[in-house]
Amino acid sequence: MDIQHIDLEKERKEILNAFKGLLRATKNRTRENTKMIRKAFDVAVDAHKDMRRKSGEPYIYHPIAVARICAEEMGLGATSVVCALLHDTVEDTHITLQDVEDLFGEKSRRIIDGLTKIPEVFDENASIQAENFRKMILTISDDIRVVLIKLADRLHNMRTLGSMRPDKQLKIASETKFLYAPLAHRLGLYSIKSELDDLSFKYTEPEVYKQIESNL
Repeated sequence: MDIQHIDLEKERKEILNAFKGLLRATKNRTRENTKMIRKAFDVAVDAHKDMRRKSGEPYIYHPIAVARICAEEMGLGATSVVCALLHDTVEDTHITLQDVEDLFGEKSRRIIDGLTKIPEVFDENASIQAENFRKMILTISDDIRVVLIKLADRLHNMRTLGSMRPDKQLKIASETKFLYAPLAHRLGLYSIKSELDDLSFKYTEPEVYKQIESNL
């Protein structure tokens, strides 16, 4: 048996374990919810099957981690978990918004549509004031879950920023500090806000951060 085959088998088991951890973290699941989350997981695994993150790990770990933040750290329910699992499929894979609606209903389609609009809003208005950006994000969708899933996505990206190029790290960390940390604060997610602040500081002021860390 070749080594690559063993590794892929090991990866498949680890992905399944990560998914089981997500299910355990999702509170108040009905049998129907569980089936829907499983279906979203299967769709996401298939859609992202040839993709890897900068760290080299299979891409699917990212949506699973984002979904887990939604369930475990934000206390969100099954619909948010489904949308978090699928949050990059429409932008990055062959899956369309219509596919999402056909498989998971109109509510999931609306949330994912809102999620795909957020980056455009930022790119077109890169120079707008942070306060206006936050107001705009909050009005993009009538569903607050769009903003919460986006914050969970950003939090996981910040937790795994180490594998990015330094210039990318700086750009993402600065954006997080000015836009996403205050947004988390506005929504009362204080522990997420302080973690986003800490992680931003680590990349925007690495020397000071190291000094504080060694002093602690």
